[in-house]
Amino acid sequence: MIQWYPGHMAKAKREIEKNLKLVDIVLELVDARIPLSSRNPDLKKLLKNKPSLILLTKSTLADPQDNQKWLNELKSQNENVLLVDAITNYNVNNIEKEARRILADKIKADEAKGIKRNTIRMMIVGIPNVGKSTLINSLVKRKAQEAYNMPGVTKAVKWIRINENLDLLDTPGILWPKFEDQDVAKKLAITRAIKDEIYDEQELSVYLLEFLKEYYPELLIERYDVSLELCNYEILKEIALKRGFFKADEIDYDKAAVAVLADFRNMRIGRITLDK
Repeated sequence: MIQWYPGHMAKAKREIEKNLKLVDIVLELVDARIPLSSRNPDLKKLLKNKPSLILLTKSTLADPQDNQKWLNELKSQNENVLLVDAITNYNVNNIEKEARRILADKIKADEAKGIKRNTIRMMIVGIPNVGKSTLINSLVKRKAQEAYNMPGVTKAVKWIRINENLDLLDTPGILWPKFEDQDVAKKLAITRAIKDEIYDEQELSVYLLEFLKEYYPELLIERYDVSLELCNYEILKEIALKRGFFKADEIDYDKAAVAVLADFRNMRIGRITLDK
């Protein structure tokens, strides 16, 4: 069973709830490779009727066809949503414009009351390692936050001035206390929203290989030159043999498993979406 909910996340959840009244809109970051699994069900309860914008991050790592399908699906649910990628800056400049569109009625109502202000305040929320720090750096066009490819780095809320018209409240990545669906937990682990020490890398890599056999067989063959007739552990064995992964003259399945997960995370297999 994969479970991970360190103490600072419970504290961060309380901080998010406490600071909601200070912001105009919430940016909910969701990993485009797992747009369903990376949505924290607790956040929806916290946000209530607060205006929000879903940002499908890391979109250039995800399957482009699935990107469009998920964009259409979320819009059909009356969600405000934007595909973004902070590494390439794709759509990053449109975030403020979209936020102002969502807040247009509120801004107009405030002006009718004699309240005029150009600055809007945003809160950024999401699961760990969804790309919050990278996005912030892209927005401010400088290194405002340390960006690490690992979960659990940001541990406190922090205000950041993006420009003269935009302030952003950064928050730590939070998960929920218990993963009822272990498929969701595995997808979170594969995309590194969960610490490496929490899960069995062999089991996770075999789960990923099974998924690739079903949904991306051509990419699996192209990357590893293996037969789809093999069972998943045999494919892992073939990868180990071809890469020379041995430990004390025995096949090093652990090293092969780490390599498969690294190949996925670094897009060496291809653009893949795990939530269909």
